[in-house]
Amino acid sequence: MVWKPHVTVAAVIEQDQRFLLVEEETCNGLQFNQPAGHLEEGEDLIAAVKREVLEETAWQFEPEHIVAVQLWRKSPDFPSFVRVCFSGRCHSHNPTQRLDDGIVAARWLTRDQIEAERHRLRSPLVLISIDDYLGGQRHPLSLLKSFIDLDHE
Repeated sequence: MVWKPHVTVAAVIEQDQRFLLVEEETCNGLQFNQPAGHLEEGEDLIAAVKREVLEETAWQFEPEHIVAVQLWRKSPDFPSFVRVCFSGRCHSHNPTQRLDDGIVAARWLTRDQIEAERHRLRSPLVLISIDDYLGGQRHPLSLLKSFIDLDHE
């Protein structure tokens, strides 16, 4: 069997010292996560994070930086994830848009509020990513190179 990690994207979005998180139904009850999701076939990473933020929060997102590329596995019995975490700005909120299945609400929370809800975070990467962002970790989007459907001659 070939090992294949899941490729996901996530967004750290700060506005007025609050971070945009989603509250979502999981098998462990209601949990908080960054707007995040899986890379889809034929999609580049930037398109994926814009789509996921829009689907989960009803906000248009413009990525500005890469905060981190993270490899995470909860335990040996769980799948592994390669997660590209972006930071950027939101604009053009559509409050009437239906959110993705399982998303209860999009919430703007301070770092202290997120820390207080640590027991309800979908993964430790939520707070790790916020702290990396607050610590100034930023890498240019130009690090990403997409060669989808590129014919090599």
